[in-house]
Amino acid sequence: MSAWFQKERGNEPHVEAWMRGPLPGIAPLLMPVAHALTECLYEVRLRVPGATPAELWTQLGGAAAAGFHIRHAAGALDRLFTYARGEMLSTEQLQELATERVPDLEDGAADRLIARFEAQIEQAMSQLRATDESALLDAREVGRDRLPSNVIGLLFHAAEHTQRHMGQFTTTLKIGRGGLEV
Repeated sequence: MSAWFQKERGNEPHVEAWMRGPLPGIAPLLMPVAHALTECLYEVRLRVPGATPAELWTQLGGAAAAGFHIRHAAGALDRLFTYARGEMLSTEQLQELATERVPDLEDGAADRLIARFEAQIEQAMSQLRATDESALLDAREVGRDRLPSNVIGLLFHAAEHTQRHMGQFTTTLKIGRGGLEV
């Protein structure tokens, strides 16, 4: 059994979120989004504690740092859910986007990444609970060019985008720590 399984639940293997059944208050059509985000939160809570600022922010071979993937996933989740609400991005959101690659090399960097990601997941889950299934095909516009989308497209993309960055984060952190955990 992998060491990371043991960290979460002793000797019991990790059961992925989608295999644990429905999440309270989430509409059935939005359950895959909620499950994906729940699993991403698990990955961050599992792998980030104890990571040094150097492990989080060193760029290996020109690739984005592990910390960037977490920070960007949280920011993109915020932005995509903003569009799903039918809103445009705020000045604050655009400023945050501009700083996602700036390393946080101070003590407590891991805790700040975890807190930011947890807060964004909780905000996303609240929005999912408040989203009416009858509005999922409502038209939405994305970005300055106001590209066409709809509510479910944005929510689905937010989930898959977050999962993609969690995979990149996990791989980058493992390589930065000197190899794969077994």
